[in-house]
Amino acid sequence: MRPFKVGLGMPDTDWIYDGRTPRWREMVEFAQLGEQAGFDSLWVQDHLLFKFPGLEPEGPWECFSMLAGLAAVTERVELAPLVACTSFRNPALTAKIADTIDEISGGRLILGLGAGWHEPEYQAFGYPFDHRYSRFEEAIKIIHTLLRTGSVDFVGQYYTARECELRPRGPRPNGPPILFGTTGEKMLRLAAAYGDQWNAYFSSTGNLASGVPPLKERIHAACADVGRDPATLELTITVLVDLSNGEAVIPASVGLDSAKPLRGTPEQIAEQLRAYADHGVRHIQIYVFPMTPVGIERLQPVLELLDKS
Repeated sequence: MRPFKVGLGMPDTDWIYDGRTPRWREMVEFAQLGEQAGFDSLWVQDHLLFKFPGLEPEGPWECFSMLAGLAAVTERVELAPLVACTSFRNPALTAKIADTIDEISGGRLILGLGAGWHEPEYQAFGYPFDHRYSRFEEAIKIIHTLLRTGSVDFVGQYYTARECELRPRGPRPNGPPILFGTTGEKMLRLAAAYGDQWNAYFSSTGNLASGVPPLKERIHAACADVGRDPATLELTITVLVDLSNGEAVIPASVGLDSAKPLRGTPEQIAEQLRAYADHGVRHIQIYVFPMTPVGIERLQPVLELLDKS
């Protein structure tokens, strides 16, 4: 009876796990508790380093390494990056990594992809920040073709994959579904052309269901541009929920300047989440505070209420 799939954002960054950096054993505990509580998916962000003016640097764990580990210690939940930056890895290698994690997980990977946005981490790790759309356009052609057909022969301005093949293949002949995390006009057209799912972060909706329709109009327009039925592109939305009762400090890097977290009783939060289903959202990813087992415990009544919808 759940109106949509409900995902759980992982505590993968410095200082976000009760004011400290989560260790691997704590990531495992969080993931397994989330699976036991009834969440449908687990989501890991793909960043290398956060540097914001006036704040101490923060770093997440490497995304695909973490997803591979989580694939081995969970059984049911889907796993995904939210979203993997194509600038950080050769696109043919990204397809290879995705197929491998899909194999480890038994076909539970969603491959979230984006063009990246945080220039300081590009500079710190030596990646070019220019022509991000053009680089992404070439990357998605390679990744999509490799995952869907198993081979590609591509020569572009930024990337080359000559007579490249994926061998062995993962458990799904066409590879994992591809999710686009973007709101840019040109990127939305690529999402319409190549994506299976599309995601908008809570900062794009104001963390409100009422913020979905304007974005939905834009993705539907992009689908029309490429001749696609918009009903075939699954809509997903990220939501921020604060159940800390003032006990947890939400890091400034989360982006509270763009949206207020959902707060209230389980009934109030469930009602606010149900509103997303009215706009055709099929999957939501919740980042909860406190981002510890306590947060999962406090969210479980919300899941139970959604299951009665």
